[in-house]
Amino acid sequence: MNTREQQLQAFGRLLDIMDELRLKCPWDKKQTFQSLRHLTIEETYELGDAILNNDLEEIKKELGDVLLHIVFYAKIGSETDTFDIADVANEISEKLIYRHPHIYGDVVVKDDEEVSQNWEKLKLKEGKESVLEGVPKGLPAIVKANRIQDKVAGVGFDWEKPAQVWEKVQEELAELNAEIEKGNTDAIEAEFGDVLFSMINYARFIKVNPENALERTNKKFINRFQHLEKEAKKINKSLHEMSLEEMDVFWNESKKFYK
Repeated sequence: MNTREQQLQAFGRLLDIMDELRLKCPWDKKQTFQSLRHLTIEETYELGDAILNNDLEEIKKELGDVLLHIVFYAKIGSETDTFDIADVANEISEKLIYRHPHIYGDVVVKDDEEVSQNWEKLKLKEGKESVLEGVPKGLPAIVKANRIQDKVAGVGFDWEKPAQVWEKVQEELAELNAEIEKGNTDAIEAEFGDVLFSMINYARFIKVNPENALERTNKKFINRFQHLEKEAKKINKSLHEMSLEEMDVFWNESKKFYK
C-alpha cells in the first residue's frame, strides 16, 4: 500500500489536474453545482452496484469518480471564495471529532448501538429540531424508510424484540387484506405502504439491509428471466408463443444456475 506521503501526493496531483481542467477544458469550465448534481447521483449508484457485486477493481474506479465530483464541487466553491477543499476536509474532521467523544473525549460506550444513540443526541445539540432532519427528501423510498427507522431508534423510539416487529408485520398484512376485500383503492395503497414499512423495520432487527436484499432479488430475477429468453431462442420460439407451462421448464432450470 501507499505511504501517507504518497497518498497526499496523489491527492495533490488530482487537485492540480482539476485546476487545469477548470481553466482549459470547455466542458469542465461550463459546469456548475446544478449541472453536476445528476451526474453525482449516477456515479453514487454505480459505486453502489460495484459494492453489491463485490468487484474491488470496479469499486476503486467508482470511488475515483465520486472523489472527482467532490474535488469538482470544492473547486467551484473556491472560485467564489465560499469554500475550498481544505474547508471541506476541516469541516468533516471537526464534525467527526465532536461526534466521537468516546474517542476524543471522556465518554464511555459499551457498543456500536450506544455510539449511534450518542450521535443522534449530539445532532440535536447542534441545533437540529428533529432527528429526522438529516434524512434527504430525495432518497428512494426503501432507503428513506430504513434511515428514518435507524434515526428514531437512535433516540430510543424502537421495539425491544424482533418478535414484536414480526407481530406488527402480521397486523399490517391483516389490515391490508381487509382493505382489499373492501376494494378501497386509496386505503389499499396506504396499508400496502404500512406493510412495506414494517417489513423494512423487521429487516433491521434481523440484520438485513432491505435495499441490498431487494437488489439481490432483482438481479436474480433478471438472470433467470434472461436464461429463459436464451433457451427460448434456441428452440426458435418467442416468449409470446410459449405457454406458461413451457416457460416454467426453463425458469425452473435457471434456478440451478442463479440462486
